[in-house]
Amino acid sequence: MYTVKDVSKKLNLSEHTIRYYTDKDLIPSVKRNKNNVRLFDEESINWFIGIKCLKDCGMSIEDIKKYIDLCLEGDSTVEERFDIILKQKEIAERQLEEAKDRLIYLENKVKHYEDIMNGDIPDNTNPQKKGYYSEHVDVV
Repeated sequence: MYTVKDVSKKLNLSEHTIRYYTDKDLIPSVKRNKNNVRLFDEESINWFIGIKCLKDCGMSIEDIKKYIDLCLEGDSTVEERFDIILKQKEIAERQLEEAKDRLIYLENKVKHYEDIMNGDIPDNTNPQKKGYYSEHVDVV
């Protein structure tokens, strides 16, 4: 069995987050000892991993709770759970494309600054300087 501190270290979640998730009834398999201390088993760890992933995709706590409740209802909710996961997959794919766009922007920015530092082009990225290159915002 794992304590809040153990789960925190194992999954890189704050102790506050672990307590919050259990208080929101997101971890159905949480146990309590005689001193009312939360204890978690491997099933609990699996719930935390799933919650963390869904949360990282931007899913709200309320929607995660709905998904967990559907899981607990059993096989009759497979299609509904599939639809939820499919929607989150689409969101994650969109986030990935946005991250790729940000990376391309930053790679271009690095190259631009390297050109400036190498003396290949003047510093046209500072709005205070004459010759500021404002027509191409994606460069600045």
